[in-house]
Amino acid sequence: MAVRLLSRSRRTLVQLPLHRSSFRHVSDAPSDLSDEQMVKDTSAFVRWNNGGGLFHRSARIDPTAVVEVGAVVHSDSVLGSDVRIGSGTVVGPSVSIGQSTKVGYNAVLSNCSVGQFSTIHNGVCVGQDGFGFFMNEEGHILKKPQLMRTVCSRNKYCSNSMSHLCSFHFLKALHVRIGDNVEIGANTCIDRGSWRDTVVGDHTKIDNLVQIGHNVIIGKCCMLCGQVGIAGSVTLGDYVTLGGRVAIRDHVSIASKVRLAANSCVTKDLAESGDYGGFPAVPIHEWRRQSAKLRRLCKNSP
Repeated sequence: MAVRLLSRSRRTLVQLPLHRSSFRHVSDAPSDLSDEQMVKDTSAFVRWNNGGGLFHRSARIDPTAVVEVGAVVHSDSVLGSDVRIGSGTVVGPSVSIGQSTKVGYNAVLSNCSVGQFSTIHNGVCVGQDGFGFFMNEEGHILKKPQLMRTVCSRNKYCSNSMSHLCSFHFLKALHVRIGDNVEIGANTCIDRGSWRDTVVGDHTKIDNLVQIGHNVIIGKCCMLCGQVGIAGSVTLGDYVTLGGRVAIRDHVSIASKVRLAANSCVTKDLAESGDYGGFPAVPIHEWRRQSAKLRRLCKNSP
């Protein structure tokens, strides 16, 4: 086959050969689903009248909610009254979003619940699995499964190691639980839990580009400035303020009403309220004395 093209001057004709490509479109690839199943899955999504987005028939959406064009709401999700979902956003299966919460463009919400009157800005990702790996005997890095935990419906103190002996054990999916009046800045990521739910308390405000690891619990009325990084299984009390680029190592607990200066790094528990700074983080007055001594030492050195 060939195509005849007329040049811009319209004086010459150019003949280009066309070859059949050996590449196939993804739709041509073999699928595990039958044609009937594929049609059924596709037809399960319909267009939402208030905004033009797509939603699964099993989703429960309040008539006042807005799902903009390009947004997708998956199965068994719940959207409360006056919720607004921006274009390009994906609301995963079984996600619940409370009244008057606004979600910006190109956000992804999965394995989570969001409270009332919250704001989630563009590009936020909530509910993905956390960063957990281990090395096996062959030296290969393998991913730790972070999907569910074992729970006993009769005795909350029942040990997971006894689950094979107890008929009341079942698997519980782990989620991210975001409270009411929470604001999450653009491109922030919050991982779901691996042994407990990740929690963001009521009235907490999170800036752009913040990383919150799995199993983290953040109290109410906390403020996290830009580029803060919180490793897994950290516990923050209420009214905690983290300056820009603060880093917190894993399994650390921080008391309520702690304030951390920008660029600080927390390597151990902070059990008392107050202001801290430095690397490692120490009480702010001690950090200032250390900085002053270091400056004097540098000046006096030859």
